[in-house]
Amino acid sequence: MKHSGSMRARVGVAVAAATAVVTALCGTGVAAAAPVSAPAPASGIVGAPTLIAHTRDGDVGYREVGAGSPILLVTGHGASMDAWAPAFVDALAAHHTVVVFDNAGVGQTSALPGTMTVPAMAEQTSALISALRLHRPTVLGWSLGGMVAQALAVRHPGQVGRLVLASTQAGTGQALPIPPAAAAALDSPDPAVRLSVLFPSDQLAAAYAYAKGISQYPGFYGVSDAVRAEQATALQQWMAGADREGRELGRIHVPVLVADGASDALDPAGNAVILADGLRCADVLMYPDAGHAFLFQDAEQFAATVDAFAS
Repeated sequence: MKHSGSMRARVGVAVAAATAVVTALCGTGVAAAAPVSAPAPASGIVGAPTLIAHTRDGDVGYREVGAGSPILLVTGHGASMDAWAPAFVDALAAHHTVVVFDNAGVGQTSALPGTMTVPAMAEQTSALISALRLHRPTVLGWSLGGMVAQALAVRHPGQVGRLVLASTQAGTGQALPIPPAAAAALDSPDPAVRLSVLFPSDQLAAAYAYAKGISQYPGFYGVSDAVRAEQATALQQWMAGADREGRELGRIHVPVLVADGASDALDPAGNAVILADGLRCADVLMYPDAGHAFLFQDAEQFAATVDAFAS
């Protein structure tokens, strides 16, 4: 089913009406989600040890927290699994088993044997799902992770239960480009500059809370310059439509939630519409006055939405 031009109008309404979900397309009903009220585990994701999964595509470093149906979180460009806000992960873990992991070449995860591409990263993600025996998890991909999640669903449809695509772009070659200044800010060695491109300028409290949250991880670490450069090339190739999987989004049959901040400086909000237009069954959720890290800025509300969608 192709989305019509009315999608654009409904997305505009969603922005104006705070965080209303467009449910007419697939009827997933996530708009009525109740807040997550169960307390997070005492230690939470911050206290979870880093484990090693020995997969067909090399070792993958991961952490696991919670109990219930599985949710796999795929992180973005230049980020390790320490980039997930603990409050967001722990809110999901109240009702689900949440698995976070490092992408290829990051932390204790093996580098890919060949050129890093989004489909190759998806293959390693598939290998992790197999190794951990996760049964059709909900896969939530943020930014570059959302591209990996799309490729995973195309290549291995039997491994994915539902998709949540946060602040990410289609691989059809039609996505609006990343503004060069924003891309440069994301790669800045100054943490304050990186935060400035993740959160709107009037959301300093949210940016501070996010920074404080991720600083709780013992031995916080990031991504090497070499891997960051490889990821950037893979990302550009995907957005240019050079990966077959990016042009075959119509093959994704599972329900999809596309979400972003309306003020995303890295990913123009119109990309949510472009992405949804290429999918068979997608709902769109936009957060006003929120940026690329909307899922942490509005962590409680978005976690409740993902909880309902995954359930």
